[in-house]
Amino acid sequence: MNRIITIGREYGAGGHTIGQRVAKELGIPFYDRDIIRQTAEASGYTPELVEAAGEDTSRTGAFLSAITSSVFYNDPQNAIHDFQAAIMVRFAKEGPCVLLGRCADDVMRRAEIPSLDVFIYADEIHRAMRVRELIHSDDATEIQRVMAKRDNSRHAYYTRYSGKHWGDRRNYDLILNSGSLGYDLCTEIICDAWRTE
Repeated sequence: MNRIITIGREYGAGGHTIGQRVAKELGIPFYDRDIIRQTAEASGYTPELVEAAGEDTSRTGAFLSAITSSVFYNDPQNAIHDFQAAIMVRFAKEGPCVLLGRCADDVMRRAEIPSLDVFIYADEIHRAMRVRELIHSDDATEIQRVMAKRDNSRHAYYTRYSGKHWGDRRNYDLILNSGSLGYDLCTEIICDAWRTE
């Protein structure tokens, strides 16, 4: 049975697009928004809150969670993470698929489900060009601010729930530079790696 594919990515590096292309090429499901929708349905939190908490964490929230008993302080992000993890495990048990972000690689490891773990990154110029399209802004300062904020949030989230460093080569099977390789070649490499397990 073929493995699950997990994709972590820097903001603007094209991980979402590459993940969709990989899923289409392999004929397997791609899960991103479905995780948000089903988490909201299962948890009772709004989709907006689930999306905001899905790959973000505030240092203040993490600090309060660390020093306060759950009896007095209930952190919705922990609950959302647990719901999302359970949903990703369910998707994975249904068959091969591509899971985007949300510590999916660590979730699969903890569930003892074999996975091909990929991290997508790119240089700042390529990322800035993509982020410019995503946020509909030509303001270079704003583009840099958004990139830094999203990456810092993803790093903090990954560290909080996996205990590891986001983007560290030791956590992944493949680390691909989409800026130099391009989306098509990244897609091809991931598909070839998955087929030749």
